[in-house]
Amino acid sequence: MRAFTEARTDWLTVIHLPGYAPDLNAVEGAWASMKSSLGNHAATNLADLEAMVRTRLRSIQRRPDLINAFLGQTGLTLDPPPP
Repeated sequence: MRAFTEARTDWLTVIHLPGYAPDLNAVEGAWASMKSSLGNHAATNLADLEAMVRTRLRSIQRRPDLINAFLGQTGLTLDPPPP
């Protein structure tokens, strides 16, 4: 992997993160949002639970502002650092 990244420094920026850092993981915000909306629902079987999770994930997917907020709460950005 090191050889791969070092050969592409003209367009690839590698940022080393700690091994465990949930506060830097945007997915944690997505899971928290989804779990909070499922908290008051009782699935009677696995198929019902799957349907509820899929519906909630689709609603998150349709809100780019919410997805940007998940990234924003980490303090990270998709913009490359200035040269």
